[in-house]
Amino acid sequence: MSYTGDVTVEDVWKALSQDEKALLVDVRTQAEWAFVGTCDLSGIDKAPLLVSWQNFPHMDINSAFADAIVDQGISKDSPLYFLCRSGVRSKAAASAMIAAGYENCYNILEGFEGNPDASGHRGTCGGWKASGLPWTQN
Repeated sequence: MSYTGDVTVEDVWKALSQDEKALLVDVRTQAEWAFVGTCDLSGIDKAPLLVSWQNFPHMDINSAFADAIVDQGISKDSPLYFLCRSGVRSKAAASAMIAAGYENCYNILEGFEGNPDASGHRGTCGGWKASGLPWTQN
């Protein structure tokens, strides 16, 4: 494993609530943020950092991904929690930030929407949305 570890959405919420340096990095695409929703951290006076790991619609790797995070001036020892749809792209993003010199980069298991349910739909079992954590949709 080339990132710090895997965590549940409940663990992330607790960490974000208790550690002022902890940051949620949503690596999904702009289309996903707009049409599926985003984590609502306003209740803990935070906001997710939205930086796509891949560029929609061709889904090529965003070559400016690490720079976009570094440019935020985030301390290299801050806990960074990476979120995607289901926990796959976020692993790659967390690994990239470890390679960029960040020390505490975590993958969020099941991501924002979780795995498909018995009907093949996401967002109903597992992940941020189904856990009851706050989220918003435009």
